[in-house]
Amino acid sequence: MPTIEKLSIALPSEMASLVRRAVDGGEYSSNSEVIRDALRDWTHKRNLREQSLSHLRKAWQEAVADDSEGLDPEPVLDRLESKLDRLTEAKAR
Repeated sequence: MPTIEKLSIALPSEMASLVRRAVDGGEYSSNSEVIRDALRDWTHKRNLREQSLSHLRKAWQEAVADDSEGLDPEPVLDRLESKLDRLTEAKAR
């Protein structure tokens, strides 16, 4: 069983009201349970962000190490401009 450590936190009144409503409504059994659930979500979100950053760092390192010639930017820019023109015309209708 994990060791439990008691912390005291201060919340803005709007957040405190949300926590109390969740408990009073039976969604959670205690204020602590609400905060633990929020922290689990926060931890999951941070882990996903870190995985994404790791993936981007790896892709960046691979791109920097790539000695190939790459693409000529002109055709890519031409296609983007053409697409933008079509979208602008469609929106104007």
